Amino acid sequence: MTHNEYRTHNCGELRIDNVGEKVTIAGWVNSVRKLGGLTFVTIRDHFGITQVLMEEDQVPPKETVVSITGTVLERESKNPKMPTGEIELKAEEVKILGKCNNVLPFEIADAENIKEELRLKYRYLDLRNSENHNRIVLRSKLLQFVRNYMHTHQFLEVQTPILTSSSPEGARDFLVPSRLNPGKFYALPQAPQQFKQLLMISGFDNYFQIAPCFRDEDARADRSPGEFYQMDMEMSFATQEDVFAVIEDLMSAIFAEFTDKKVGPKFERMSYNDAMKNYCSDKPDLRNPLKVLDLTDGLSGSEFSVFKGKTIKCIKATCDKTRKFYDEMTKFVVDNEGKGLCWFKVTDEGLTGSSVKFLSESEIDYILSTTEAKTGDSLFMVADVEVKAIRLISALRNKLGEELQLLGDDFKFVWIVDFPFYELDDDGNIEFSHNPFSMPQGGMDALLNKNPLDIFAYQFDLVLNGVEMLSGAVRNHTTEVMVKAFEIAGYDKSVVENKFPALFNAFDYGAPPHAGCAFGFDRLLMFLCNTTIIRDVIAFPLNKNAQDLLMGAPSTVTQKQLDDVHIKLKD
Repeated sequence: MTHNEYRTHNCGELRIDNVGEKVTIAGWVNSVRKLGGLTFVTIRDHFGITQVLMEEDQVPPKETVVSITGTVLERESKNPKMPTGEIELKAEEVKILGKCNNVLPFEIADAENIKEELRLKYRYLDLRNSENHNRIVLRSKLLQFVRNYMHTHQFLEVQTPILTSSSPEGARDFLVPSRLNPGKFYALPQAPQQFKQLLMISGFDNYFQIAPCFRDEDARADRSPGEFYQMDMEMSFATQEDVFAVIEDLMSAIFAEFTDKKVGPKFERMSYNDAMKNYCSDKPDLRNPLKVLDLTDGLSGSEFSVFKGKTIKCIKATCDKTRKFYDEMTKFVVDNEGKGLCWFKVTDEGLTGSSVKFLSESEIDYILSTTEAKTGDSLFMVADVEVKAIRLISALRNKLGEELQLLGDDFKFVWIVDFPFYELDDDGNIEFSHNPFSMPQGGMDALLNKNPLDIFAYQFDLVLNGVEMLSGAVRNHTTEVMVKAFEIAGYDKSVVENKFPALFNAFDYGAPPHAGCAFGFDRLLMFLCNTTIIRDVIAFPLNKNAQDLLMGAPSTVTQKQLDDVHIKLKD
């Protein structure tokens, strides 16, 4: 590296060839170890760690920033686990650049085991931990890789606005009051959806953006509250197949670059209806071989009160555990707001288990024949109203996959396609099931002549190991289809004109067929970093309550600031 007054070399580059040289390194005091009359100090910077031999009176407090000049020596006791493990530096001059004056709230090396709230409050210390630090380095490398890929495939990077209008669809908006327009508000974009469609209408052929998105949603392990990033793309004169080809190639390239696993080149496809039938989930984890069986037809008429009149879902698994295991699975269902779990074992004598005494011989025969269960299998059944039974058995399938160690460490991608365009809300009214800007399969003819609940959309999700990674669609690009589609969902033409004026008007000036998608950049990075917590891959994340503990946000503001934007707080 270029010489400056603080260092001639970084802490990761000195090697055996440098022995005898006089050098200067700079970094943080990482560890201090005394051995006999010698003191060994490791110095850490962004690039690595170098061991330094110091006099005891030269040693600064841990995490102090220092510049050290000395001679490179060959180590007597080499450390093959360190890139610099063949050498050490004999300190001749130690300059303190930034002294650590306070007691550390936690040990940097132990940051991963510290309570998250404390780590986020001192995130700048947390990020000194090598594992956390390397995740942010990987984030930068992934950003660069994706950008390079998209540019070389003729995609144009365009930044879309952060201050925009509120949308009636989707999650809660973050609203921003306007100082110059009293009583009116901007919204932070939940996604660049309308803007990227307008770019296609503007004549740009292929667009992409690593886009910041804002949704006022509760946190989950795989969802950051407040803000997140997505790799957003749109293509003119494109079909669903064109989008799939780009994404499959990109994902294959990413996993080849950043993991030792091969994915693709083509991903499995599954219809929404098949996913719900076989897995009771539109984001099935295909590492898990367990499938869901529906036993409603043969058991809902049972005199057994648990089954009677209910939707009954079942999972068959090769499993011969102790009673404690089945009790734990029952507790899992109850903890997920279920009424309980009926479980059975299949033995050479037939069916045994918690509820077999309540079943007739014909019902037992139906269960065994329908499930094709054999000796050594266990059957796990939930019975409830349909929506709840589906949710419970899906959660139980995931739990069994983990507990029975069925998942492995592969990456299993699957396209979920043919989503219903419409669904019924809780009051029995027709509403959009996915993206209202999508093209219905069959176009205007389907909207005019089919039962709305039988219409499929050119909408798709890409699922990785049970996590929705990407969502996309072929877009509607005509005002006639747009108006009719919204009309069926209960919105008249004036609502469409008023809520989506830009798109509505632009379609009448010649819009090309176009399609696109977006994948969660943070979620993808979670997989590459082998973590299940999305906050781990974000430099300065909000906590689970959407608070920035480091900067103290959200915070109160002055009355003058409120007056400037015409806001009055409720008492």
